[in-house]
Amino acid sequence: MTTWRCVTQCGACCHLQPGDRPELEDYLTPEELRQYLSLVGEDGWCVHFDHSSRKCTIYEQRPLFCRVTPENFKRMYAVEAEEFNEFAIDCCQQQIEAVYGEESPEIDHYNQEIGF
Repeated sequence: MTTWRCVTQCGACCHLQPGDRPELEDYLTPEELRQYLSLVGEDGWCVHFDHSSRKCTIYEQRPLFCRVTPENFKRMYAVEAEEFNEFAIDCCQQQIEAVYGEESPEIDHYNQEIGF
């Protein structure tokens, strides 16, 4: 079984463009939604994303909804723990392809790193 993990220097999840995520209200609380929208920069990227390093500048203090854990995915998406890895990997792949493209070096790197 392939295990989900974050791949460094990707950052696709930091592209927060609300128009690309119309279902935000379905899985974020009203307070989380306000916080989420406050993080979206003019370019659609999180204001805490460093484009040169492709890293979060507040990683240790990032909001709960930015943390990919079985507990959060159960709360937000009703995904059971045994489905977490497959679901999280699929989410990452979809987001990477949407942000960088289906034939991008980023999706190739992600798939290689997780052993896909």
